[in-house]
Amino acid sequence: MTTNKDPVDDPLKEQPFVSHLLELRDRLLRAVVAVALIFVVLFPFANEIYIWVASPLMAHLPQGTSMIATEVASPFLTPFKLSLVASVFLAMPFILYQLWAFIAPGLYRHEKQLAVPLVASSAVLFYVGMLFAYYAVFPLVFAFLTGTVPDGVTVATDIAKYLDFILTLFFAFGMAFEVPIATFIMVRMGVTTPEKLAEKRPYIIVGAFLIGMLLTPPDVISQTLLAIPMWLLFEIGLLFSRLFGIESGQREAPQTGGEQAASGSSGVSNAGLVSAATGKGWQPPESPVPTFDGDPGPGPAGGNAVSPDARRFVPLTPEELDAELDIIEAEEEARDDLAQDSWRDPVEDKLQRIQQFRDAGDVPAARKLLYEVLVSGNQDQVKVARNILEQLDDL
Repeated sequence: MTTNKDPVDDPLKEQPFVSHLLELRDRLLRAVVAVALIFVVLFPFANEIYIWVASPLMAHLPQGTSMIATEVASPFLTPFKLSLVASVFLAMPFILYQLWAFIAPGLYRHEKQLAVPLVASSAVLFYVGMLFAYYAVFPLVFAFLTGTVPDGVTVATDIAKYLDFILTLFFAFGMAFEVPIATFIMVRMGVTTPEKLAEKRPYIIVGAFLIGMLLTPPDVISQTLLAIPMWLLFEIGLLFSRLFGIESGQREAPQTGGEQAASGSSGVSNAGLVSAATGKGWQPPESPVPTFDGDPGPGPAGGNAVSPDARRFVPLTPEELDAELDIIEAEEEARDDLAQDSWRDPVEDKLQRIQQFRDAGDVPAARKLLYEVLVSGNQDQVKVARNILEQLDDL
């Protein structure tokens, strides 16, 4: 039996747990080194960076006033903190790449093709949200806040308090601009549908204003400037989910009454059902006797019930078993090529891995997976697993 999977996807090539930990350590160290290098470059300009970040507020301070430092170490620690946070923000693409390089070998081909644009667009949208907050929100918010100062009160903002305030807004707007990605992922994973999201549009608009109220200062301007982009970004995500998401007709039908969905989402092929009709395979004695249209069973006239002898366990020959597993694998590869967003049945993957373990002579590993299939598989998958166990017992 052949397979077209990459070597990294071969379960026989899986690395031990310690190797994964060592690789994770190396990835984290690379990310930390990248942040440290950027910090070394930015720290000499820490004061200039802070002045640039504070310019939206300083432009609206009353004449003759300025920002102040109320703590002894604030003049040093506040620019230091800003440089460190800026280093993390600037190194985020490299950090995301290290995360991607760590998890990519464990993903299927269609998952890799989906993850790359999602990760890239997430980083871009986060930066766009921060720029929107700096250039559009900050001038309006600070103009409003400094314009409502009571008479006799002098505005003298502490530099540390100001930094905490703007970092909160940066993070809030950066995360708010991830709404299209969250919407697309929910539709793509089948959690919801574009139609259902469209029906809940009034609740989503109210929720956007509630989030704006919680994440922004207590003024109407900043709340509105966060809520309206969230709503518009939700509409953009809804549009993309309709264009590139899973169509309702392509969703897998649920299995009821032990029957297979007509879409073939089960890992067992139609050939396996035919073999059940001919008496090959295993049928639970306590289950109802299956009937097949056009099968002249030995029952009474007008009935087509299978005889009790047909329910007895009849092992498949190695050639029949290999042919049936080849059909299962061919159908899975065809679904990956035609609809890369289809859901993979974990039991079906276990059946493929069982055959790989058998080819490699690893009988204990194959038996372990066979027992798992007997517990979690459907009727036809259990039948295939019991036939394989029978053959392993005869070895």
